[in-house]
Amino acid sequence: MPAGDLAWLERELPIVAEGSHAPWGVGFLTWAADGGAVERALEFGPSAVMLSFGDPSPFAERIRRAGALLILQVTDLEEARRAVDLGADVIVAQGTESGGHGARRGRSTMAFVPVVVDLAGPVPVLAAGGMADGRGVAAALALGAAGALIGTRFQASAESLADPATTGAIVAGRTQDTERSGVLDIVRGSRWPSKYTARTLAHPFLDRWRGREAELAADGRAAQDYRDDVARGAVPPLPVWAGEGVDLITDLPSAAGLVHTLATQAEDALTRAVRGWAGTAGSPA
Repeated sequence: MPAGDLAWLERELPIVAEGSHAPWGVGFLTWAADGGAVERALEFGPSAVMLSFGDPSPFAERIRRAGALLILQVTDLEEARRAVDLGADVIVAQGTESGGHGARRGRSTMAFVPVVVDLAGPVPVLAAGGMADGRGVAAALALGAAGALIGTRFQASAESLADPATTGAIVAGRTQDTERSGVLDIVRGSRWPSKYTARTLAHPFLDRWRGREAELAADGRAAQDYRDDVARGAVPPLPVWAGEGVDLITDLPSAAGLVHTLATQAEDALTRAVRGWAGTAGSPA
């Protein structure tokens, strides 16, 4: 949920709370959420609440009192230590390969996840960033994670509420088309903290303002040019958030089918790895 908008909550939460007997959760952008929005979400009895990007301290205890699991996404070691101190039930370690927002000066998933796993001790860690098939899930497990949180791959699925133009761009996109930058937040007037930039597919305004964020922030005409371009359809109304695993996304399967495929691929990858290790171990010196 973008910003803890109460009207959005009032519309969406009854749908999931009354329409499912399965566990469900709700997520907030921590820097944008307020206490009233979090309290309102808790009234519907979510099984879990996930907080990302910002200081979760003001919300952690009230979430725990409500009986919901506390899931904290972290993008650097400072955030990871704070998540442990706050008693997170699950920690999501997000690497810089991820689509959408993440740490401006973060670490890659491969380097970040094992450090967070060691820091978290018994707390389950989910790996996030750059995974789009079961081999990525297997790699996350090999790094010590309990599982994976996968975004871009599920955005390009049959049930996704993303605009068809967005899902089509993801299927057609390539890793070299993705870029992490703050340009599109600035030109859209988004209030994202400067600590976090966003990985998106190519965009004309990235080409126009790359490396000139300070100049862009001071140029009021640029924001109007952006709005004009959106209005006439020259650029999409929203950036296309996409991670570095986008090369592996070539279709729009159902979410259920995708979960089955990921699990099967992960099992196959781990089996091959074990067989390969066994074969190497058994070879003569």
